[in-house]
Amino acid sequence: MPSVTPSEGWGVLHLFFHVRRELLEGAAGAARDFAARIAAFDERDGYQALAFSVLGQKADIGVMAAGPDLAALDGFSIELAGSPLGQALLPAASYVSLTETSEYTPTAEQERRRLVEEEGLAEDSDELEEAVTAFAERMASYTQHRLYPTLPRRKVLCFYPMSKRRAAEDNWYALPFEERRRLMAEHAAVGRRHRGSVTQLVTGSVGLDDWEWGVTLFADDPKALRDVVYEMRFDEASARFADFGPFVTGIVAEPDDLLRHLHLA
Repeated sequence: MPSVTPSEGWGVLHLFFHVRRELLEGAAGAARDFAARIAAFDERDGYQALAFSVLGQKADIGVMAAGPDLAALDGFSIELAGSPLGQALLPAASYVSLTETSEYTPTAEQERRRLVEEEGLAEDSDELEEAVTAFAERMASYTQHRLYPTLPRRKVLCFYPMSKRRAAEDNWYALPFEERRRLMAEHAAVGRRHRGSVTQLVTGSVGLDDWEWGVTLFADDPKALRDVVYEMRFDEASARFADFGPFVTGIVAEPDDLLRHLHLA
């Protein structure tokens, strides 16, 4: 199949499966084969895959995969489904999205004006130029992380889809751009307060899946996941304008360890 490569960013797949143990024969060999396929995809140049055990009964196994070619991601999904273990996997859910930057990220010129108007830095001063240069470097790193992320190997992850509301009085898309930018700046400030404990990856799915964004949170402490989502519920961008889909939480593991944890290997 020919490559299907976005002009910007990577494709991202979230796959969730139930294990139908009654259909398994030779489970240990099938599990080793399945784990090896995930590990091999993760070792491909430019591609990444995370495996996790889903807490609760929404699914048994979760796989998050990211990379530049949607055809390769699709091929990986088909390969897992067609593997010996795949014969005993029942799809529970899936999600398709693309990495993206935020349209509300301030430009260097906007930051320059803010530094002058709010911070009192003098026009054409060395201090102002140094601050703008530092801002531009931070934004370059931020853009790289958003478009071409390294998936964190932390202990737990949480995935949920979300959309912006289009109700009569709370229609996000009817707001002026500057008002939306202000609200998202407040929303982002909450996330920054949790930067050390939670890593967030927001991917866009407008026109690609049932919701408008997919949010994946990574942490070592599950309480940190609860805390950041709870705190964000109170900012206006969420309280007035956000609708959320189902949440799935998983324990991240190396593929071999995951299959042993599930008593399949």
